[in-house]
Amino acid sequence: MSDDINVIATSRSVFGKGASRRLRRENLVPAILYGAGEEPVAIQLKHNEVIKHLENEAFYSQLLQVTVDGGESVRTLLKDVQRHPFKQQILHMDFVRVVAGAELQVSVPLHFINEDVCAGVKNEGGNISHTENEVLVACLPRNIPESIEVDMAALAVGESVHLSSLTMPEGVRLVELQDAGDDSDRQVASVNAPRVEVETTDDAAPAADAPAADAE
Repeated sequence: MSDDINVIATSRSVFGKGASRRLRRENLVPAILYGAGEEPVAIQLKHNEVIKHLENEAFYSQLLQVTVDGGESVRTLLKDVQRHPFKQQILHMDFVRVVAGAELQVSVPLHFINEDVCAGVKNEGGNISHTENEVLVACLPRNIPESIEVDMAALAVGESVHLSSLTMPEGVRLVELQDAGDDSDRQVASVNAPRVEVETTDDAAPAADAPAADAE
């Protein structure tokens, strides 16, 4: 668990698509802060600061201390980010308030380790495939992990890692494994056999066209 990340915001009183476009032209990002039974608060953030925050993987899953207009900071989680389809521009952000002592659900990234010494890759020439890059966990706010490690060292070709194989930190559980059923224990990574390229060669040369028979 890491220290909370500080986010500086100011309140906004303009709404609608036109107002949001004007904010973006001023290099501001419109956002909303809501949850915990309190009224939603419309806010705005500096675009260059948002870009820096989003380069930090922890920003997507760790607790954020959002300060609005220099007031008391509010513990939140990033709920949603809307991006421009092709520009490096953030269009809108959602932050949800966190209630102290209340369990929450948050998506946490998977970190795959020891891939370079994986037995199936090193000894058998296999290749690693990731089928999941994050998992949904349930825990108290203070227990949110930065990531979940997946150790690939011992896997041979044909073997895989499932949700039930992951080691959870104390006080953290996987949401999907709460439900009984075979489908809940999903695969997150596997070691596949190397591709074999088959060369096809024609042993027989194509027959030459037979010369036309001379007319008698």
